[in-house]
Amino acid sequence: MAAETLRSTDPEPMVRVRDLVKEFATPDGGIVRALDGLSFDVRPGEFVAVTGQSGCGKTTLLRVLLGLVPATSGRLEVAGRPVEGCAHQRAMVFQNAELLPWRSALGNVEMGLETKGVPRDERRRIARRTLDMVGLAGVETRRPDQLSGGMKQRVGLARALAVDPDLLLMDEPFGALDAHTKETLQAELIRLHEEMRKTILFVTHDLDEAVLLSDRVLVLSPVGRLAEIVAIPIPRRRLDPERIRATPLFAEKRYLIWQTMKRLEDEARATRVPA
Repeated sequence: MAAETLRSTDPEPMVRVRDLVKEFATPDGGIVRALDGLSFDVRPGEFVAVTGQSGCGKTTLLRVLLGLVPATSGRLEVAGRPVEGCAHQRAMVFQNAELLPWRSALGNVEMGLETKGVPRDERRRIARRTLDMVGLAGVETRRPDQLSGGMKQRVGLARALAVDPDLLLMDEPFGALDAHTKETLQAELIRLHEEMRKTILFVTHDLDEAVLLSDRVLVLSPVGRLAEIVAIPIPRRRLDPERIRATPLFAEKRYLIWQTMKRLEDEARATRVPA
């Protein structure tokens, strides 16, 4: 599927992906193609979800955009600059918070600021402010083993936001949480996005979550291609999550994405060679 064409009146995209291919070598000397010719744009301040079956390349896409692994071919730009290795303009929130156990919540948030060379007093001020933004004022001195799962994810989000990235990448950050904590953090993320207008690329298996949070949803096929882009024109600024879920548009868009994934699954099953 070709990338959406931006109108001449649209701002320059924050993320530009063209013909992205990522291949991995297998132990037997073969090649596996995880991403196959992806092309899309993400506008400044846009929240875009990425969904699809397990193994379709969602996490690989984030890792390539972060700069952890190089693309095999294609062109990647964030804020007009080519993606070449990791940089502070791109930050990631992982499914598990990946906090350093010997550091306090404040110390974990300071990590990226340390690597940027921010002076100690300034990074402490930024880290405290960011923890407050994600609802963790007063827990600065607690270590990860003294935090709940939801609190750990808030620390991970604060760590990413503290470096003020152009692009925030989120890899199923709420996938391991209980339902109540997950819904609480979804509401918090909607609030933060409305306040900060960060550009976010958010990977999820949860179709409800994709429709609830995003402006658009990218649906990847089982072979790592872009199958569909679904716009979600829901006015989140004026609606709380419960009201969003109750809108007819929410149900309509969720069903459309489900239909697309079901069609892709049926097509993939039909092409498999019987054992």
